[in-house]
Amino acid sequence: MSSDRKQTQLRLEPDVLAAGKDAAAARGLDFNRYVERLIAEDTSGARAAGMSAAQRLIDRHGDFLANLEADLDTQHAPAQNAAA
Repeated sequence: MSSDRKQTQLRLEPDVLAAGKDAAAARGLDFNRYVERLIAEDTSGARAAGMSAAQRLIDRHGDFLANLEADLDTQHAPAQNAAA
């Protein structure tokens, strides 16, 4: 059985490889498919479009998001010890 797929070798720092394997597993992908998807997203413009959309969201609603985050941080802050 022949395949048009080509094999290549990557040399990665151990922590980068571990992070990549963890990210692949979190997405339910094997490491090779994860790398393939990253390359496809990067070269197709999908990643750039997503980053652009995220930046527009931050530009338009950043103050609201920052205030929401601050409110949530305050709600979940550890209680101060009154006896101290």
